Amino acid sequence: MKKLITTLTLSTLVITAFSCNNGKVNGNEPQIDTTEQESEEHHLSLLIAGDLMQHGGQLKSALQADGTYNYEECFQFVKPEIERADVAIANFEVTLGGKPYKAYPQFSAPDEFLKATVNAGFDILLTANNHCLDTYQKGLERTIELMDKLPVLHLGTYVNAEARRQQYPFLLEKNGFRIVLLNFTYGTNGLKVTPPNIVNYIDTAEIKADIAKARKMNPDFIIAIPHWGIEYQLLPSAEQKQLADWLLKQGVDHIIGGHPHVPQPIELRNNGNTLVAYSLGNYISNQTRPNTYGGVMVRMELSKKGNKAKLDNAGYCLYFVSRPAESGRKNFRIYSINTPDSMLNARERERRNTFATSIRNLFKQHNKGNIKEYKF
Repeated sequence: MKKLITTLTLSTLVITAFSCNNGKVNGNEPQIDTTEQESEEHHLSLLIAGDLMQHGGQLKSALQADGTYNYEECFQFVKPEIERADVAIANFEVTLGGKPYKAYPQFSAPDEFLKATVNAGFDILLTANNHCLDTYQKGLERTIELMDKLPVLHLGTYVNAEARRQQYPFLLEKNGFRIVLLNFTYGTNGLKVTPPNIVNYIDTAEIKADIAKARKMNPDFIIAIPHWGIEYQLLPSAEQKQLADWLLKQGVDHIIGGHPHVPQPIELRNNGNTLVAYSLGNYISNQTRPNTYGGVMVRMELSKKGNKAKLDNAGYCLYFVSRPAESGRKNFRIYSINTPDSMLNARERERRNTFATSIRNLFKQHNKGNIKEYKF
């Protein structure tokens, strides 16, 4: 995380200035050296991960003798891959509502869970999901407050309309790129947002306006990260497919979704220039249904020369979650699907192999375009 905090914090300030001045920074048109711009080549790697959950078994395992919580072990074997990316993004699918800490169905995670997530290398967290109102107004606002204090960048929920106006669409500036991120959710489990708080919902009129605003920011790419779909279904719903097509027609360049808690197929469209990943699955959880105890990280390699930016390569890697129930250890661990047998016991190997076989078969049948699995 330290590798990006200075640059991205500056980007946050640019977001505010851009929103307040209709595309001008500090009220003036930016002066650009076009000669240097046309000759210089830039590169950027993005890593996007799935749902960061916090169930009862995880609370119990992370609890220390002194009453604090420690989640660092959970991420230790994936941390190098997260940190290898220039920018790493994940869905933070809990609230930080404070004590008493609670698991499903209304999550309130310890603050240490956020700290471990950021220490693992995640730079941007998504908060528009169906659990963002689990601890109501207090939880929404406290989650934002703690992310701001840490700090870690975030998008999807806001304390009020002015905060949203200044911070959304989210503009990321890194390595010479301008990338706009959009994040919205299908719902919040029947809970209603308390004014003046705002949650980004899937409202096509609102999204269309946000895309129009995003395009005025002169981005190299617009990436939508929707929270959508049907839980535990390995194939995208008709609604997901329709919304994906609509988003692309509106000017979104790439789509990386979540919510079903299982991976769903990945597509490379437009001659390999457009990535659509319907669901990345869980990143860490205590779920045990088939295909929920692992997931997908998507890696995007971008390049830019002059004003022309493109997706050079898109790949994915698989991982699985080892629970204390299988490993005999105190805490949960996320492992690469390619972890050597010597590091795992028989139950962990069986869990890994079952997940890997299922998702590789799914992707073999339903992925579209030349997107390949890579190992880490």
